Amino acid sequence: MAPPRVLLSGLAVVVLWASAFPAIQVAAPQLGVVGLSFARLVVAALALLAVSPFLGVRLPRPRDLPLIVACAFFGMTAYQLLLNWGELEVPAGTASIIVAAAPLVSAAIAVAAFGESLGVLKVVGSLVAIGGVLLVCLARSGLSVSASVWIVVGAMVVQGIYHPLTRPLLKRYSGLEVATYAMVAGTVMTLPFVPLGWAAIVASDTPSRFAALYLGLFPSALGFVLWGYAVAHLPVVTSTSLLYLVPPVAVLIAFVWLGEIPTLTELIGGAIVIVGVLIVRAPSTRARRAAST
Repeated sequence: MAPPRVLLSGLAVVVLWASAFPAIQVAAPQLGVVGLSFARLVVAALALLAVSPFLGVRLPRPRDLPLIVACAFFGMTAYQLLLNWGELEVPAGTASIIVAAAPLVSAAIAVAAFGESLGVLKVVGSLVAIGGVLLVCLARSGLSVSASVWIVVGAMVVQGIYHPLTRPLLKRYSGLEVATYAMVAGTVMTLPFVPLGWAAIVASDTPSRFAALYLGLFPSALGFVLWGYAVAHLPVVTSTSLLYLVPPVAVLIAFVWLGEIPTLTELIGGAIVIVGVLIVRAPSTRARRAAST
């Protein structure tokens, strides 16, 4: 059994990552999509670089730079821009539920790119989770899905692409190292967009700036440090299961912080998404047999 401090680290990550969705609602309208993306990434990158020497973060090998850039584009730059853009209109709790379906994209890429088998359970789980996502997407708009919801779906897709892309890197580097490389590269790739959002950054108010600072220091920088520690000391099943708590915690924080009240349909859809992802992530019969031998 893992020490209490390890489990507490994992639970702290859940709260930090869940709180990011309502924090975006506070910061994005003032800082703008680009301004918030850049502010969050640059704060997180500087914080991670500051602690890197004390956490044993190594320089990446030159041959791994193209893959690191790809990871940074999907997992940092594109994800931040799309999520911030979508959350200008999509409630924080709703966005967190949609993003929770990212493992479906990861599973599809694992099948296509890494030749992993797609058993009956994974197919069923995928269909169940997709049904849940559709229910959440349609909860507030009826039979027509708004453009903002599609943008959040796009954020979910690029987040799902990010995770399988990191797999080759995680064979050579720690999770914290990969996150640091991606955060720094993602910041650099956001720089060309900064002139488009500079006016909003300058005109933003104090609460939005504090929210951006919070997003960079805590959900991004501290979240990845704690997650790297938790993953290194927790069984894979336990650490993965913790992530399923992010949507309900995000809904709760959004209610307390922003007064957002989710619809019953959204709550049902969110539960369906989590059940579907749990089925997708369930080990196959072959894997269970291998683990028991």
